[in-house]
Amino acid sequence: MSDEKITLTIGRQKNIALIAHDSKKKELIAWCEANKEILKKHFLCGTGTTARMITEATGLPVRGYNSGPLGGDQQIGAKIVEGRVDFVVFFSDPLAAQPHDPDVKALLRIAQVYDIPIANNKATADFMITSSYMDEEYYHDVVNFQRNIEQRAKTL
Repeated sequence: MSDEKITLTIGRQKNIALIAHDSKKKELIAWCEANKEILKKHFLCGTGTTARMITEATGLPVRGYNSGPLGGDQQIGAKIVEGRVDFVVFFSDPLAAQPHDPDVKALLRIAQVYDIPIANNKATADFMITSSYMDEEYYHDVVNFQRNIEQRAKTL
């Protein structure tokens, strides 16, 4: 492989972020309950209200960050950059305006940049959580950011 890409590993135990817009929280909680046996094998985190509601309803331990509109989406994006979130389930509401839409777009963008699996609805989440990759390591190639920065610096 050239030095333009580096290989990252998503471990057997996934770091899963759970996020839902207000109108989708009940649906995400029901999904978490239905997939509780799988989810309990992994480290879970989420945005504030969603994390608290999932824990209260399912008993699953979910580390809560700030609410989405108060920076929680940004916090989870930062965890992706740090390599501390490697799987995102975000039940979004495409029919409702969100005051923090730029933050949501930034989160989705950074997940794409780091080649992180992200489900934005139940069907995709169902496919992802039942994948054989849920129980094994997964290797994926991402841009070698250090090399990219060095190359860009040479052209400035």
